[in-house]
Amino acid sequence: MRLVIDHLSVSRGARRVLSSLSLMQTPGEGLLLTGPNGAGKTTLLRSIAGFLTPDSGSVRLEGVDEPDDVGLHCHLIGHQNGIKPILTVAENLQFWARYLGGGDGPVEAALQRMNLAEIDDLPAGYLSAGQKRRLGLARLLVAKRPLWLLDEPTVSLDAASTAMLAGLVADHMKGGGMAIAATHIPLGIAAMRELKLGAVAADNRHAREGAGPAKPELGTDTARDQGAA
Repeated sequence: MRLVIDHLSVSRGARRVLSSLSLMQTPGEGLLLTGPNGAGKTTLLRSIAGFLTPDSGSVRLEGVDEPDDVGLHCHLIGHQNGIKPILTVAENLQFWARYLGGGDGPVEAALQRMNLAEIDDLPAGYLSAGQKRRLGLARLLVAKRPLWLLDEPTVSLDAASTAMLAGLVADHMKGGGMAIAATHIPLGIAAMRELKLGAVAADNRHAREGAGPAKPELGTDTARDQGAA
């Protein structure tokens, strides 16, 4: 199994955000997306998951049924936590477990892992911002998906919860999973490589000058991922 992104170009409105981006990811690998706001981190994650239609290029997960439908095989955690305030903590997670096909079995273990078991009967509307974020992240644990796409997953998390999240991601990768995370805060996982997407200002300047959009800046650890670009 491997994730292959082949010369992906995506526009939002009239502006090209990603231009001819190529990379490959294999089981056990992680990628950290960095760059300023508007550089295309969320756009890339949503394009991989199939929520955005690219201008050109392709995204596929080779080695699975329906390789062109990556969304079937991934978790996407976006800026919203995806919880219902009138449902209890446990009920919210039970919903996601059933919806994602994991059944009720993993729910208790997920609550324990995310330090939510002691408040599992509390309506989610009463939770702090950090608790809501942990509840949103808990759905990673109730249905197995080989690819995790995480958009600013550390938002509202304190230092202890951020370390707990890093442990989750590291365990997922050790088990043969793949993870791509967009964040302004390092997760502290040495095995994750970095892809630095270009600045919006440079993108706009290149567009005005007729040179096309700016290309992503590659960290030394990710140069081999982009060799085909």
